[in-house]
Amino acid sequence: MINQKYKKLILERRTISLFEKKVFERAIVTPPFKYPNLAPEKACFFYILEGSVNSHSEEEYFHIKENEGVLMKCGNYIYERLPSNETGKCEIVAIYLYPDVLKKIYEKEIPSFLKNKKQLSTRFNMAHVKSNILIKKYIEGISFYFENPYLINEELLILKFKEIILLLLNTKDAPTIIEIMHNLYSPRSFSFKEVIEAHVFSSLTVSDLAQLTNRSLARFNREFKKTYKDSPANYLKDKRLDRAAELLVISNEPIASIAYDCQFNNISHFSSSFKAKYKISPSKYRLNQIQK
Repeated sequence: MINQKYKKLILERRTISLFEKKVFERAIVTPPFKYPNLAPEKACFFYILEGSVNSHSEEEYFHIKENEGVLMKCGNYIYERLPSNETGKCEIVAIYLYPDVLKKIYEKEIPSFLKNKKQLSTRFNMAHVKSNILIKKYIEGISFYFENPYLINEELLILKFKEIILLLLNTKDAPTIIEIMHNLYSPRSFSFKEVIEAHVFSSLTVSDLAQLTNRSLARFNREFKKTYKDSPANYLKDKRLDRAAELLVISNEPIASIAYDCQFNNISHFSSSFKAKYKISPSKYRLNQIQK
């Protein structure tokens, strides 16, 4: 369920159900809109019509632009919707892949990705689906039914469901998608440290990391302290400062750009934090390293 904080940002939301499950959804929101998507019982495909999305799994990150999509197997995710430069809005179509819905759809002939006899290796939780004219036209067709729900029937929805799966399996990203399809409902297990180390340089907050590790904030902080002998805030800041120091030497990027890339959104805060750690300003640090 979406809580009241997020509901205020939703401008429009329409859904289509099949076998009493919400399977298609279109939502238009006013970003910034960062939302935890804990999906232990379903996989999903998101397609971006307007704006963009930062999608984080326990170990992966994708930036999804307009007319692109992301296929996600069941698991824990954080996604951040970003606004279109033109309208300030973000519009997404979602297709939810429930195992019981898929089995009903394919009850006469079960496809290989629903059979559990021989699963492929499970290296990925997400697949970035690049722009594709066939999928774009498919999404346009689904959007028509959101506007004309009286034209929808069960037989048509079953056909549309099978169609998107066939389209995904025939994209240039097919190898990763086939792997994910074979393991839709077999989420990978990640250690606490794997999740942390994968997102040290991401924009995720400590609360977001707690969500991805499936822990309360209090439990997350306790386990972090036990594992790293430091608080999450101090550890992340220290790692990001180390990365900034490295980039100051090997990159010609402006100091402000490096600060931003290392998740310091305030240049004054970055400069003071850098000086506290290295006893010298970022600009002097860069100059000294170049002169060596």
